Amino acid sequence: MAAENAAEHGMTAGEYIVHHLTHLQSAKPGGVADLSVFNFDSLFFSILLGVLGCWILWRAARKATSGVPGRFQAAVEILVEVVDQQAKGIVHNVESRKYVAPLALTIFVWIFMLNAMDLFPVDLFPAIWAKIFGIAGHDPEHAYLRVVPTADLSVAMGMSVTVLIICLYYNIKIKGLGGWIHELFTAPFGNHWALYPFNFAMQMIEFIAKTVSHGMRLFGNMYAGELIFLLIALMGGAWTLSATGIFLALGHIIAGTAWAIFHILIITLQAFVFMMLTLVYIGQAHDHH
Repeated sequence: MAAENAAEHGMTAGEYIVHHLTHLQSAKPGGVADLSVFNFDSLFFSILLGVLGCWILWRAARKATSGVPGRFQAAVEILVEVVDQQAKGIVHNVESRKYVAPLALTIFVWIFMLNAMDLFPVDLFPAIWAKIFGIAGHDPEHAYLRVVPTADLSVAMGMSVTVLIICLYYNIKIKGLGGWIHELFTAPFGNHWALYPFNFAMQMIEFIAKTVSHGMRLFGNMYAGELIFLLIALMGGAWTLSATGIFLALGHIIAGTAWAIFHILIITLQAFVFMMLTLVYIGQAHDHH
């Protein structure tokens, strides 16, 4: 269907992919990192799924009973227990864990739900938005919409920068402002005035590297997954335009099913990895050098 739509509207396969990878934006960005531009689609789905995730957890807590739990309550309790055990093993400060453990749970649930948007048919929400856009009197051909917020670099990096800010907060809270500044200049090579510049440079490199890799890992995996789903969709749509179309149709079904099943593991693993790294980085903020 994807390729048929592309052919009907005069789009090549490449133009179809570019169209699906274009955000609904407040303005055209002036560069790779234009902080004045907002991706409305990423904001909408992030906020919507964030509220939905909070509602699901609130509902589980509200309906929790001391008797034999139902399947929904049992699943949430298992998830909470797993996250709590991970937090206890990494963040040893009991007072900090009162905030860090719920934070880790929120991160996992939120990112999992954001990633799971990739399992919807790639043309479903864009087609709905195109019809709404057309009814509003605009050109449906320029109705852009991306539904996987974690495949948006600004969302993934925004999350990682937020984790960095939390880590800086705990560095100062646990060690004191003076103690943390002292650590910046004395670790990892030692407390000597000649080593201060090298220590500070290494500390800055570590903060930057952890933040960039934290966000880029999530973004890269989800962006690649989204792109593969688009390629599989094109394979399915191209069968009407090819003499070997039946094989493309079968390949589309087999590849789509296999990748969707495998992608369930990816979206779960990426949410878990992001949560675990958050706990590790906050745990490191508690360590004295």
